[in-house]
This record gives sequence, structure tokens and C-alpha cells, in this order.
Amino acid sequence: MGETKQLSVSAIKNGTVIDHIPADTLFSVINILGLENISNQITFGTNLESKKFGKKGIIKVAGIYFSEKEINKIALVAPAARLNIIRDYEVVEKHQLTIPDEVAGIVKCFNPACITNHEPVTTRFRIISKDPLRLKCHYCEKITDEEHLTII
Repeated sequence: MGETKQLSVSAIKNGTVIDHIPADTLFSVINILGLENISNQITFGTNLESKKFGKKGIIKVAGIYFSEKEINKIALVAPAARLNIIRDYEVVEKHQLTIPDEVAGIVKCFNPACITNHEPVTTRFRIISKDPLRLKCHYCEKITDEEHLTII
């Protein structure tokens, strides 16, 4: 009696840990990064206790380091997340994600008449509000909000 049992997720030797993901966006982050299509070891947990969020998610991906574009995609749906780079079981870099001021090739314009939905043109948006998230299309100047946000 009185013995405490703790389940732990094994450490990764090399790779990336994304922590402090709001639990309700964990699966969005998994989909955005295309993790369902890779063969590397992936560990994730959701609805874990968090002082900051109440409930949080975490993803550990062995052997993968994400590009700036991928990190910006994560920031759009989980701006308070933290990204840790692991090498030889040690955290060698820590990054607090932030929503960038501009994004290109990451979000689809919700305006069906926008040129980016008809021509091979890379989408470009300026972030006009981070909370709530609102993006202004460089081409048609329509505003895409969180409700209509589609990551590409």
C-alpha cells in the first residue's frame, strides 16, 4: 500500500519532442505533419495533466527534425507548444513556438474566387491577429479566420 506507480514514455535517442500541445489540437498537429505516413518511431500522449492548459498533448518523433515551414504549420494550430531537439538522449535546443507575421504555402485561402485556388500560385498571408487567429490573403485580401483555416 502507498506505493506510487508511474507510467513513463521512453526517451528517444535522436529526434524531436513537441510538448505543451493543447489536447484538442494534438491530432491536428499529427495530421499537419503527416506523421501517419512515416515509419519512424512515434509516441504521443493526450489529455496529460498540464498546469498551463489543464490537459495537454505531447509527440515524440525519433530521427526526424522538422523544417521551418512545418514548425510554422504547428504554430498556427498550437502556438503555445514547445519544440525540443534531442541528440544522444539530451535536449540540445528548445524552441517556444510563435505564430510568424507572414506565412507562404502553408494555408489555403478560403475565398473560392482567389487566384491561389485556380492557378499554381503559392499562397501568401499576413497575420493580422494572433488571438483569435486571422490571416489576410496577399492576393484577394480576404480574411481567413480560425474557423475557416485549412493547412495545406
